[in-house]
Amino acid sequence: MTYDSRRGRSPLRILALGAGSALALGACSGGVTGGGGDEGTDDGPIVLGMLAPFSGSEAAFGPYMENGAQMAIDEINEAGGVLGRDLELITEDDACDATGATAAANKLITSGIVASVGGYCSGATLPTLPIFSGAGVPMVIPAANSNQLVDADEDGVFLINGTGDQQAQAALAWAEKQGVQRLALVDDNTDYSADLADAVAEQAAGTGVEIVLEESVTAGESDYSANVNSILSADPDMVYWTGYYQEGGLIAAQLAAAGYDGELLVADGTVDAKFAEIAGDAAQGVEGTFTQTPDMLEGADEWIATYEERYGEGPGPYSTQAYDAVRVVAEAIEQAGSTETEAVIEAIQGIDGLELFSGPLKFTEEGTLAEGGFAIVEVGPEGEFVLLDDLQG
Repeated sequence: MTYDSRRGRSPLRILALGAGSALALGACSGGVTGGGGDEGTDDGPIVLGMLAPFSGSEAAFGPYMENGAQMAIDEINEAGGVLGRDLELITEDDACDATGATAAANKLITSGIVASVGGYCSGATLPTLPIFSGAGVPMVIPAANSNQLVDADEDGVFLINGTGDQQAQAALAWAEKQGVQRLALVDDNTDYSADLADAVAEQAAGTGVEIVLEESVTAGESDYSANVNSILSADPDMVYWTGYYQEGGLIAAQLAAAGYDGELLVADGTVDAKFAEIAGDAAQGVEGTFTQTPDMLEGADEWIATYEERYGEGPGPYSTQAYDAVRVVAEAIEQAGSTETEAVIEAIQGIDGLELFSGPLKFTEEGTLAEGGFAIVEVGPEGEFVLLDDLQG
């Protein structure tokens, strides 16, 4: 599901309409009861927390997410806030590390956050679920999408990125559309990467695509020649790399140097311009499974221009999802008339039709998107990923 420009409304126009109704709701609402870290107060800012990678190998994504979330907060505050109160964002660096994320989550809770709007690496996000849930802090996760996040079955966890199962469906749909018969799966042993590879292997049963190799690499290394030799020996038509861009760029370059001439498909953790910087010439022709970035969406020009004006650069992956995560939380608090945990969770679950960049929002009972919204992108001439096929036809 993609943003439908036929509705004639840009995301900024949608937000303005939503903020107007929010002001009306805030004017007629009663006192705010406590939830999460709000402690029953009805004045002062409503504080949202974000865990994201601001250091480490995935540090490129943290600023995208923070800027997108802050942009939504600024717009909502300029329009009157939520229940008559301003929103405030507190960020902490999880460095995509489980131990660091656990400490950072506890730090956010002590800061008095009402909801979490962060989560990039699934392996770092997973151990924070019981921490936030136990503290009564609902989570609207903009990026992390491992099926394990759903399987954890914690209260108040919602994903506005498509799940691993949904991304696997897109990868296989593209492989079949390309006439691929022999597919090699290569992961980096992280929760997200291995989970996605397993989902593809499971869903491939009964299709025309044969999984000829399931290979795991060790993240952080520089020489993947042994893995490359395994791939070449399996003789696949397509390799699907399900890990992150740092290793993905090296593997792409080393596959090309070894003479691999089949297709290379990468997962959403690799869809970033830094992949092309690492892969060099080998990046050309590489495709990816991804939920669309702002530049791929019709009707997003005004939003992009505003982002560039505020931050001095264009928006990157997960900036729109982080923007929308804030909007979902704000909408739910308005609908609940409160920051009380159960009321906010119930309101999030009941949202039906709120316009996000990915389309009208509707959550399943498991807190996942009713439709994943994955498309196929490819590396363009400047090293950036551009839309290739929206998989809608």
